[in-house]
Order: sequence, then structure tokens, then C-alpha cells
Amino acid sequence: MKRPRLPRRAKQTPDTEQLIRLANGLGISASRIEDAYWDVRLSALIDRLLADGDEAPLTAALDQLYGGQERAYDALADLVEARCESRTFLPQPALTGESSESNAGRAFDLLLFVAPILAWSRFSIPVGAVASPILANARVQLQAHVFAKDVRIGLADFLFSPDQLPQSYCDTSALADRLGKAALHSRDLHIDPGQMPETANFLSDTRYLLGVAATPRGAALFRWQEEDGDRTDALNQWRSQGSEVLRPLLPGCASELLLPQPYHAGCRDADRLSRPYSLRASAAFLSTTLNLAPAELRAVVAPFYDQRLEEYRIGFTLMNSNQVVHGVVWPLLDAEDDVADMAAQIESILREIKVGEVIVLDHRLPLEYCDDCGAPLYPNPEGEPVHAELPEEQADAAPRHLH
Repeated sequence: MKRPRLPRRAKQTPDTEQLIRLANGLGISASRIEDAYWDVRLSALIDRLLADGDEAPLTAALDQLYGGQERAYDALADLVEARCESRTFLPQPALTGESSESNAGRAFDLLLFVAPILAWSRFSIPVGAVASPILANARVQLQAHVFAKDVRIGLADFLFSPDQLPQSYCDTSALADRLGKAALHSRDLHIDPGQMPETANFLSDTRYLLGVAATPRGAALFRWQEEDGDRTDALNQWRSQGSEVLRPLLPGCASELLLPQPYHAGCRDADRLSRPYSLRASAAFLSTTLNLAPAELRAVVAPFYDQRLEEYRIGFTLMNSNQVVHGVVWPLLDAEDDVADMAAQIESILREIKVGEVIVLDHRLPLEYCDDCGAPLYPNPEGEPVHAELPEEQADAAPRHLH
């Protein structure tokens, strides 16, 4: 979901060259009139590539623009995402015998959206099919609190993990097409669970409801666009009412609903917010499992490098021991790098949840994993990357993988 931080080499094609030319034009445009000129041509080319399932020119153009032509890169990336997740339904001539529910004569703007849920559990965090009554109740709450009054909603009948989300622009666009047809009739889209990949088991993770919202063309889409609407109130109401509706999907889990948003922005927001959530979940898990207060824990924060800074890892120990009992990975997102003071942000969150001692290491550690199980290695107080191991008597209470 994040934009790539490392460019990849790709074959240059005429479509790639044209994407780069149009993106450069849009990136340096200084007026809305000129923006519209580049936008319509770039959109048409992107639409053709998405319809053909030809993603290679898109990724090649993004890779070539990344890092050297920032404005053109942002212009192209933003437009690719927009063309994947948004549609315009234009009216068709009415057919004899069409019901009053027909869309003939009406134009709609359609948007693929995501409703993320942060969750943690000592057990597995569920994924899979969502029963029709739960979807119906979720639709009621979304229409009441998140979307504008005339919006129609089509939902996928599946609770997705990050591994099960569309993995490419073309896949995202194809799902938006299918959900868009459902949304125009306020219906659900069936997802075959047997066709979905398995997902890893983490202590804390994100789950997603996906849907398309359809609004009469030019009308408000979200509740906060209306005269009496407010974004913060929409989030609070969705958390309050939506949590009760979705609770049966997450038995044995603590959860926090995030604001439903356009697909790509919502996924990035969930990635960002899942990092502090995983720290809080880890402190709660260790407090419950080891029967101790957060003040009896020590956290060791260290940067881990491959060719560049890739992530921070946090190792948790007991105050009287150097043995790492649990670990959390804090990945860098988008344009974050070693200039951004992520360590200070991590330390602030750990102190907020009242961890007894926080050690921030300033030397680089290699991006290493366990040779036997593939789990990340976490820093101990001596600055060594080690395997996280709960005390033997509590080990059975932990998920297989720690996150």
C-alpha cells in the first residue's frame, strides 16, 4: 500500500515514456486550465492500461520518476490511485420493463473505500466471510454516520487481512469495478474465501471492510461534506455504533475502528496508526500474560539497516533481565527516512503507556532474521539483536508470530 521507497529497473516502453512525459507536464503545471489538459490525457492512458491489465508501464514510470522528479512522481502516483479507486457511471437509455430501482437517466460518482479495524488478541485475529445480517447493519451505520444521505453502498462480504487486499493497481481497479456494480443497486459482493491467500498470525494486526460508495454525480459523498456534518463526529459515531455491529467478527479481540476513507489513503492511514497501536497492544499483552505492570517492563529501541534505514525494532524485557520476551517492528512508511526522528516518537509512546525504562540505541543494527523460524531479531539492552522468547510457562499464550 505504501509507495515504493526503492526504485526497480524496468523495461522502457512507449507507454512508459508517454506516462513520464504527461506526468512531468502535470507536475510543473501552474494553472488549473493547464492541469486539466494534462490530467485528461494522463487519465485516459492510465485507464487503458488498467483495463488491459498492463501494469508494467505504470510501475516502470513511477520507478523512473521516484527520487529524482518528485512533483511528477506525486502527480502520477496520485492519479494512478485515483483512477483505480474512482469511477463515473453515466446513464444509459431506459429499457422497457425496468423497475423504479433502475439507474437509467442518472449519473453517479463511485469511490472504492476501506474501513480499517485495528485489533489485537492473544489468539488468532479472524479473517473470512461476513454474514449478511452483519453487512446489512454495517451498511446502516455507514450510511447514517460516514456517508451523505443519498449515497448507495456496496460491501464485500469478507473481512480482509493485509495479505488478502488487492496486490496491484490492476487488481484494485478490477475489484472497484465489481463493487461499483453492486453499489449501484445497494447490494453486497460475494468474495470466495477459497480463493483468498492464507494470512499470518500476529499479536496485533489490521482488518479491513471494503466497499464502494455511489453518490449522484456532483453531490456530497461523505457526511462531513454536508452543512451539518463534521469529520470528528463521524469518526466518533462510527466507532461507537460500528464497533457494536462488527464485534461478532472479532471474538476474543480488542479493537479500534478507524475512519472509513478512500482506499489508498485509508490503507496508508491504517499502516501509520497501526504502529503506535502495536506498542500499546504489546504492553497490554505482556501485562496480562506475565501478570505485571507496564512499569516493570523495559523497552529497547534500535534502528535496523539494510542498504538504508528500513525500520525500527523494539525489544521488551523485564526490568531485572536482559532476555527479550517480546518484540515489535516499526516499519518506515512513504518518504520517512533516517532524517525523521522516529525514535523520539516511539520513545514518547512508550513513556505514555508508562513503560518503566526506555533505552534508545544510536548505533545501526543489521536487518537480520532468525535462521530457523524467520522471525525478526530484536535489540536487547546490550545492543545485540536476539530472538524474542517468552518465559516457557507463558509461551503457549502467545501467537506464533509477534508483530
